[in-house]
Amino acid sequence: MSGIVLIGAQWGDEGKGKATDLIGTKVDYVARFNGGNNAGHSVMVGDQMYALHLLPSGIISPNVIPVIGNGVVVDPEVLFEEIDGLESRGVDCSRLLVSEAAHVIAPYHRTLDKVTERFL
Repeated sequence: MSGIVLIGAQWGDEGKGKATDLIGTKVDYVARFNGGNNAGHSVMVGDQMYALHLLPSGIISPNVIPVIGNGVVVDPEVLFEEIDGLESRGVDCSRLLVSEAAHVIAPYHRTLDKVTERFL
């Protein structure tokens, strides 16, 4: 079984999202394996622009299974807002798989982060 892996070496802004979008219709799965919603990428489909932060770009392709993997930090509030935004534009998000081992951010994590940032 062959596979295609696209890995960035620049910690962002090197075009991973655009490259994934270009090959995304030729694969079965598109997965995020690390990071959180502080990341972001844009996907153009026709004349429609989709700004994604937590969801993998494969969510836009109807024949791809999008996966949020073990190493991703998931803020459920952000995840559901992003899903709602896509579904309101007609994107089917029902194929999304989320690892049970993904890391979850609770509201108190955001509060702790704000407090610690204040003292840096």
